[in-house]
Amino acid sequence: MAKEDTKKSSYGADEIQVLEGLEPVRKRPGMYIGTTGPDGFHHLVTEIFDNSRDEAMGGHANDIEITFLPGERVRVVDNGRGIPVDIHKQTKVSALETIMTVLHAGGKFGGEGYKVSGGLHGVGASVVNALSIFCEVVVHRDGGIYTQEYSQGKRKAAVKKIGSTKKRGTIVSFEPDTAIFGQQEFTYERIVNHMRQQAYLVRGLKITVIDARHATAEVLKPLGTKDSSGRVGIDPTEVYYVRDLNLQVPSNTFYFEGGLASLVRFTNQILTPLHKNIFYVDKPAEGVESVEIALQYADDVSSRILAFANNIYNSEGGTHITGFKTSLTRTLNAYAKKNNLVKGEDDSFTGDDVLEGITVVVSVKIREIQFEGQTKAKLGTVEAQGAVAGVFTESFSSFLEEHPDDAKGIITKAVLAMKARKAAKAAKDSILRKGALEGTTLPGKLADCQSRDAAESELFIVEGDSAGGSAKTGRDRRTQAILPLRGKILNIERARLDRMLQSEQIKNLVLAFGTAIGDTFDISKLRYHKLILATDADVDGAHIRTLILTLLYRYFKPLLEGGFVYIAQPPLYKVKRGKEIMYFYTEEEKNAALGSEINDMQGIVSTDSINTESTAVDTSIDEEAQAEAEEATAKKPKISIQRYKGLGEMNADELWETTMDPARRILKQVTIEDGQDADKVFDMLMGTDVPARKLFIQSNARKATIDI
Repeated sequence: MAKEDTKKSSYGADEIQVLEGLEPVRKRPGMYIGTTGPDGFHHLVTEIFDNSRDEAMGGHANDIEITFLPGERVRVVDNGRGIPVDIHKQTKVSALETIMTVLHAGGKFGGEGYKVSGGLHGVGASVVNALSIFCEVVVHRDGGIYTQEYSQGKRKAAVKKIGSTKKRGTIVSFEPDTAIFGQQEFTYERIVNHMRQQAYLVRGLKITVIDARHATAEVLKPLGTKDSSGRVGIDPTEVYYVRDLNLQVPSNTFYFEGGLASLVRFTNQILTPLHKNIFYVDKPAEGVESVEIALQYADDVSSRILAFANNIYNSEGGTHITGFKTSLTRTLNAYAKKNNLVKGEDDSFTGDDVLEGITVVVSVKIREIQFEGQTKAKLGTVEAQGAVAGVFTESFSSFLEEHPDDAKGIITKAVLAMKARKAAKAAKDSILRKGALEGTTLPGKLADCQSRDAAESELFIVEGDSAGGSAKTGRDRRTQAILPLRGKILNIERARLDRMLQSEQIKNLVLAFGTAIGDTFDISKLRYHKLILATDADVDGAHIRTLILTLLYRYFKPLLEGGFVYIAQPPLYKVKRGKEIMYFYTEEEKNAALGSEINDMQGIVSTDSINTESTAVDTSIDEEAQAEAEEATAKKPKISIQRYKGLGEMNADELWETTMDPARRILKQVTIEDGQDADKVFDMLMGTDVPARKLFIQSNARKATIDI
């Protein structure tokens, strides 16, 4: 029995905190936007945009503009109905103030304000407001211009009328609070890609994105300044759309009438389609306002599945994707057997067979929508599964019957995938003894670690036997395993599993991971929670790293999504100054640390490019001053600079100190920011479309830092 604490407990009613207003958002921002990192930072823009987009989905708006201003301030404009500004009966303040400062307040909980919307919890605008050091809303409505300003979710003053107007719509400007997000910058291309996607999803909607963050003062002069912080502001009584000012800054405008079919065509632009006609359907179903699907197969081994619910991208899919996949497999099997295109019970297509090479967009619009989590990554509405399956089965069956040539191309692709699946299974059974790919046998070149706790274990995938030898000697044997690779592995971008497993290098990687591959992949069996790519800092090393990342992205994507993959950052320079040894990872870092010592050539020994010849001495200098200078130079420690060209040049101690020691090393974690963009880049750089690759290289050549 525990001994009774004679001291008075400090845990009482006084210790219970009640957070009011938007305080919970600032206290726990991750609960509302997922993270305060780059994803959450950019999510602020999409939350405000989604409100304008919902106006367009309801037929109330057709023009949205997003402008990035200096200081990472964002301005989002639409020509919708304008947020109501009259007094709300329940809160006794303006409806505008209620929406911006009260959680779970909005027009998306019922009634006829929004039949279909991306908003669900009524926290979008208020959360952005809470996490912004500055926020201002300007409403053009019923002939008047109304405005209210906020900071950290609290109003500065009541809503006031500042002018008259013939326009209608809403302007929201905000600046993320650095106390929450730190010093971050919006990635223009990331927002542009998202807005392009949204323009495809809402036919007839014009979306403009403008980047005026780095414009000169002269260019920004028409905008003026309007607050004490000196931030660029815009007079809402004078300027509605920034594009009308014709600023000479980067901008993109998107407008598509083709909808999802246009998005499929855009996604497949660097691939070879296997059939001419793009399948498309848009129909209502029970419990669902609209089921819209477009698909086309391409000559590729990967699949591209884009899922949307009320125009919100669902990166983790959900019930609508489950319904689609079930229907696709069933429909293609039925068509193939009806037309005698496959024979035997063992020749039925699996889900993986029919997904190979597909590009499909599935978009549903639902009144009472349910997501799993505030970030809306996965749809949870049960009715969507049956609705999608019903609409797609009927429409796709008709498409196959009406387009026999297209159907033949699709079925031929599925048959090839089925044969490859069977060949891969046979390869796994014949190349290695049964169970080997599940990790019961380890490759001979692997120097495993002693620990069997995956959470603390690391696998260094090292380029070359020489570096592998140093790594094996210098490592921490308890937690660090080493797998040396000989040269460049197979480019798997266009290779199926059966061919991949004929590669000794790839087999070694699969065995070392312990997860197996293909339909038997199991991430819970991962033997190391840090997979570290350690290649030379040259073109060949970058190529090897790219080949490995291609393998991981196509066949081990959960490892990237789970944050298990890292890239080692070996130093470029080793500098000895007397007895002191320093390592530098960039040219700039070395120059900043050594400063004037690099320019003083006397006493410097270099193994690379620094000139060691003494310069001529000006004989006109006073002899006494010259003697003092020579004495001072003699006291300076000699400096030697070694430029590393590869990991193999380092001995075991150097490799440990610079690249493997957890206390001193630099690791870069590999993440997937935009899966669609990543998919396109891998297709372009590692695929068979040479003209597209050449154009990409030419367009981005100046951004590259090449060390040959």
